[in-house]
Amino acid sequence: MKKKLISVIMASVMAVTVLAGCGLSGGSSAQTSGGDAAAAEEGGAEVDADAAAAADPAVTLVMAEVNPIDTTISGQFCQKFADEVHRLSGGSITIDLQGAGVLGNEVDVLDQMVGNSGTVDITRTSINTLNQYGVGNSVVLSLPFVFVSRDHYWKWVDSESGQAYLAELHDAGKGLRAICYGEEGFRSFFTSESKPITTPDDMKGMKIRSSSDPIMVGMIEALGATSSPVAYNEVYTSIQNGTIDGAENPVNNYYSNAFYEVAKNLTLDEHTLGATQIVMTDASYDSLTPAQQEAINEAGKIAEQYCREISEQGEKDTFEKLKEAGVNIIPVDDKTPWQEKVQPLIDAQLSTDELKAFYQTIVDMAE
Repeated sequence: MKKKLISVIMASVMAVTVLAGCGLSGGSSAQTSGGDAAAAEEGGAEVDADAAAAADPAVTLVMAEVNPIDTTISGQFCQKFADEVHRLSGGSITIDLQGAGVLGNEVDVLDQMVGNSGTVDITRTSINTLNQYGVGNSVVLSLPFVFVSRDHYWKWVDSESGQAYLAELHDAGKGLRAICYGEEGFRSFFTSESKPITTPDDMKGMKIRSSSDPIMVGMIEALGATSSPVAYNEVYTSIQNGTIDGAENPVNNYYSNAFYEVAKNLTLDEHTLGATQIVMTDASYDSLTPAQQEAINEAGKIAEQYCREISEQGEKDTFEKLKEAGVNIIPVDDKTPWQEKVQPLIDAQLSTDELKAFYQTIVDMAE
């Protein structure tokens, strides 16, 4: 009887030991830091990073996105990031994701973050918007026709050059840091029904909405149009009432914001790839525990990969919906005339040897 009892006890101890070794959640690898690392060395046990973060103080971080969450590539990218932060932090971090521009446009949000207003902790922003915040090489990434394909962009992201650029926002000393990359697909022009664009010459005299980014403004003017600084949430009504003739956007955003209802012409010049980053204030990042910071970093890597996977297919699905909606999709088989029009702008922006070298590094990666 005693032997039987001893056997049962030993089996129970072994079962508990096995279960303890399977404590990692969500496929995360165990992480150790500080005193936990020493304890792990002494006891020979792994430390569960998710569990460590779960024991940290609960915090809610506000995240801004200018586009709708459920129906855009950028919105889904942000939602994936928010979900992964919550999971990897063991629930200690909650991301309050505010979409559809309710917290302002990209510049408004970044101004709040740079000003350390405390109202926004994280945002997803276009890289060309960072031109205004001292991130020197962002100028190159904003230039028209610098990327020839999605594969070209992601190849650069994975390169030494791409990873080095990720640190430039923090190095600019504005109190911000980039967490990861994303993309929205190529940006193209869309215009009202009576004003289709088939060649750059068709843009002469048109009023085209753009962001306040000097490169985007310069590109539109180089193509013969006038740049109009209409707020993003006023694009629909401004086209509808004739204040502007059109605008430019990634195709997915063009559809999700219903711009196709008032601008039936979509010209696929694909002048710029919508390169983006998830950005966080240093103050918010530094207020987190090491385990929570690691959750933020790992969530960024996962969300970045997710964006790669959904962007191309999402764009294909959007084109089908646009065809069903009767949009006049105008292909641009030869981009040479467009590139020639904007080449003086490109040459002017590459004003230093450093910018020229950075530009050439990216161009040389094209297949």
